[in-house]
Amino acid sequence: MSTYVYAITGADHPLRLDDLQGVGDPPSPLRTVISGPVAAVVSDAPPGLRAKRRDVVAHESVLEALMADGATLPMRFGLLGPDDERVAEVLGRDARSYQERLAELDGHVEYHLKAARDEQDMLLEIMAGSEEARELNRRTRTDPGAHDDRIALGELVAREVAARGEAQAEETTKRLAPAAARLSRGEPGATHFLNVSFLVPTASTDTFLHAVREEAERLGEGYSFTLTGPLPPYSFV
Repeated sequence: MSTYVYAITGADHPLRLDDLQGVGDPPSPLRTVISGPVAAVVSDAPPGLRAKRRDVVAHESVLEALMADGATLPMRFGLLGPDDERVAEVLGRDARSYQERLAELDGHVEYHLKAARDEQDMLLEIMAGSEEARELNRRTRTDPGAHDDRIALGELVAREVAARGEAQAEETTKRLAPAAARLSRGEPGATHFLNVSFLVPTASTDTFLHAVREEAERLGEGYSFTLTGPLPPYSFV
């Protein structure tokens, strides 16, 4: 049977697992695989594992309990190894790397921030600042056959939206970076221009949250921020 891996810790971690339950129905008992200075918290992998709410919650609960007791490298839901022996082999081979990363993440949590701009607000700003956009818009309104102008206007607006979003993402990230230890940029999406994870010292979370609130207030009502956390530092493992 495959081995389901929840996290990697130091071998000196308390590893209090008695009150925790693993994934599966019925829940799989947790155990540890230790190799020198590091350990993995694992269980048997149930057949047909899917990201059902019960199993995702069980996975997260194990991580939260481990992180509360010491430095932990969280694995994402669904990570499997062939068996305990193979997990131990990987632990032993990369023990030094795991120890370095554990030291780096000790006492830190992750916050994930997405930011979006109101489309109408952005369009009005583009029209106000671009004579070319205003002229193309005028032509499309007065000439039903201005097909090429409609294409040109759409392309111009798309370029402006991308450029302005990229510039604002860079500015916002620079303003928030001093409140975090590290950051990890993600790709923006169709509905948001900013997608960044921040590694924040647990003792400094209030400072970071205050910085996010200040940035949201600075940008104003045309922007919306979605902040998720504190999370296990998945983006920095």
